[in-house]
Amino acid sequence: MTELYEDLRPLMFSIAYRMLGSASEAEDIVQDAFLRFHQAAKEQEIENPKAYLAQITTRLSIDHLRSARVRRESYVGPWLPEPLLTDQAPDASQHAEMADSMSMAFLVLLESLTPVERAVFLLREVFDYPYDEIADAIGKSEDNARQLAVRARRHVEERRPRFEADKQARDELAGRFFAAAQDGDTEGLVKLLAHDVVLYGDGGGKGPAITKPMYGAEKVARFMSTLMRRARGLEITIEPTEVNGEAGAVTRDKDGRVVSVLSMQIADGQIISLRSVVNPDKLGHLGDVGDLNALLKGGRVS
Repeated sequence: MTELYEDLRPLMFSIAYRMLGSASEAEDIVQDAFLRFHQAAKEQEIENPKAYLAQITTRLSIDHLRSARVRRESYVGPWLPEPLLTDQAPDASQHAEMADSMSMAFLVLLESLTPVERAVFLLREVFDYPYDEIADAIGKSEDNARQLAVRARRHVEERRPRFEADKQARDELAGRFFAAAQDGDTEGLVKLLAHDVVLYGDGGGKGPAITKPMYGAEKVARFMSTLMRRARGLEITIEPTEVNGEAGAVTRDKDGRVVSVLSMQIADGQIISLRSVVNPDKLGHLGDVGDLNALLKGGRVS
């Protein structure tokens, strides 16, 4: 059983995280799924543990997502997924066929699907499950599963975020961005940002973040320059890293506690969106969390 858990936990976590956009909730789902599998295995022989666990994980995720949607409707400001530091957790993405299926932009797009559509799309398009197993997982016929897949695929493809596939080019651009921001080079930043770049901040009413998206290269460049200057004054350090499969950074206070995570969407040689998570409830899975509100003493930041 231990070997089975070690082999299949990464895949089950990958499914649950993409369904829920929450690392902590995904871990709970996976633990529950394996507990139910263990109990069922005492009473019957399970010929295909992978399919059985995927079915349980999917159903638990659908139920959880339905209840979570009510909470998200009253969420303060833009909702973003809990960030994952994917350069430190390769198992979180190793089963995905598409490198961009963990990006924040992609996970936010999936929010526009119903829970069942989301499950069908992920199981088919990302994890390549056969339709008969998908049908079992969602409790519908195979024909219904195919129809749901077509509808979900059409919806996603119409809105699919652009994505920089060249990791080296992406990381080099991100490096220039952080250097320009830390130097206060607003003009340099503007050149790296798409003219219609968007900055999103997720504080959830608990962290100091902008409550509406910020649009435009010049406005975002000025804001980021000011932000970096203030961070230096507060002894906040910026650690470039990979966030949800994209370039990004973790910021920490002087005691090494996490205070925010930034993810940037890069395509066609430009940064087209930035997403900053400062809601402390979404950072706990990354380690000790600092009190950004106390640091800023009532200031606003994203």
